[in-house]
Amino acid sequence: MIKILLENPLMLLLMVAALGYPLGKIKVYGITLGVGAVLFVGLAFGMLHPDMKAPAIVYIMGQALFVYTVGLSAGPSFISTFRRNGVMNNVLAGGVLCASAALCVALQKYFAIKPGIAAGIFCGSMTASPALGGALESIRQTAPPDMLEALLAEPVVGFSVAYPIGVIGLMLAINVCQKIWKVDYQAEFKVLRKPEDRKSLVHCTIKVQRVDPPDMTVQFLNESNDCEVIFSRIKRGEEFFYAGPGTVLQQGDLAMVAGAPQEIEKIATVLGERRSKERLGLDRTEYEYRRIFVSSPQAIGRTIGELHQDQRFGEVITLVRRGDNEFLPEAEMVLELGDVVRVLAHKTCMDEVTAFFGNSYRRVSEVDVMTFSLGLVIGLVLGLIPFPFPGGGSMQLGFAGGPLIVGILLGTFGRTGKMVWSLPYSASMVLKQVGLVLFLAGIGTRSGYSLLTTLSHGGGGSIFITGVCVTSVTAFLGLFIAHKIMKLPMTLAVGIVAGMHTSTPGLGYIKEQTGNDLSDQGYACVFPFATIGKIILVHIILVATGQL
Repeated sequence: MIKILLENPLMLLLMVAALGYPLGKIKVYGITLGVGAVLFVGLAFGMLHPDMKAPAIVYIMGQALFVYTVGLSAGPSFISTFRRNGVMNNVLAGGVLCASAALCVALQKYFAIKPGIAAGIFCGSMTASPALGGALESIRQTAPPDMLEALLAEPVVGFSVAYPIGVIGLMLAINVCQKIWKVDYQAEFKVLRKPEDRKSLVHCTIKVQRVDPPDMTVQFLNESNDCEVIFSRIKRGEEFFYAGPGTVLQQGDLAMVAGAPQEIEKIATVLGERRSKERLGLDRTEYEYRRIFVSSPQAIGRTIGELHQDQRFGEVITLVRRGDNEFLPEAEMVLELGDVVRVLAHKTCMDEVTAFFGNSYRRVSEVDVMTFSLGLVIGLVLGLIPFPFPGGGSMQLGFAGGPLIVGILLGTFGRTGKMVWSLPYSASMVLKQVGLVLFLAGIGTRSGYSLLTTLSHGGGGSIFITGVCVTSVTAFLGLFIAHKIMKLPMTLAVGIVAGMHTSTPGLGYIKEQTGNDLSDQGYACVFPFATIGKIILVHIILVATGQL
């Protein structure tokens, strides 16, 4: 069997993925390794023979696919979070990560750990696969050809030992802190929860009994009461029609509305009476509801306000579904490829409305190969540009940092003219998954034998201790500063620290602890910055330890 795998690297790669992925779903004391288990299966196969390894192009390609797709999906949230408390949260993340990198260098000197292994420990302790890719790229660019293979294995050895520590250590730190500080996540949720929380979205009918001023429009009503309630349709006498921002309400109208409970109660108090159990029907001979896939270039990447619905077909978007989440449509909301919009329109216009949005299931399942490849090429070119350090030396972002930064920028823009950079939600998930599996399987098989050699010579103890220290300091220091000094609710603090660690398993554990999704705000706020920062820091670690 070993001979067959040695002669068929493609079979080796597929076996590692097929065995590692389901193993990552197994829970041990409520903890799973997730897709990281692919790395350990790859290491196990690599230990069987010195030549049991996937081609280098496998992990390079996987790394580029993964980080570029992460950048595209994280771009919009990265920019939006800076409009709130993003700057301070990222200053916190940057300061703690710099302290962790300094600790890693100090422990490397103390234990006399090889520089490449120390860089891998930092990446593993921070569960940062893109940073590991950055370390490998820096070594690949500078190492002598005769030592390249051995030096490339060192970061993976450190990463493989420290990665489980990074996953488990973060969860233990959160568990300890929430018990010591007696955190009440439910109480925090009641305070932090926004009225427009998507899970509290309700529909009801309001009987209009008061109209003040007499010419009050739906838009004026929302603006004057600081609400975002959607008026979908109105019954006036025996007449049914759908409402737009300029619709003038009249006494006696029955209005079907959608929104957060608190905002609906506020609007109902202003207008008259809420009839929670009464569903306002729709004259299907004139008006129609339809769920439409957003797949047309003329709608993708534009805000709902830019569509000027009242000037085109008069349609009303009453709901936007993205992945598993539903949102109330707002004028500033940017439509993405693969969104599903629920539209109310006159029956005679529905075909034109559907054509405008696209409604092609095939289109939302495909990747625009031209724009995807072009964006990735731009990222790879950026990764090749050397950036000088003060006092001498230079750094390249490599196949990890370049695509990530370009992905964030293009994901933020969404489109440039007729070129749409964003990916369909389903395609984005698949590409991230495939890219990460290729990366972990590739570096795992190429480094398994080096890991076996290191452990057999008794070098694992210092790696383990260093990993524990780096993970613990990062987690506890981040939680203490965020919750005790910055006075952030623990629900947000744990999300920020998970984003600082770029730990997907950690975020899953946090959601189980908090019972809500509010930690996503902190996670999304610092995740892109932390990802880029760790790519830069791991290069600095290699310089400080004498590798570069």
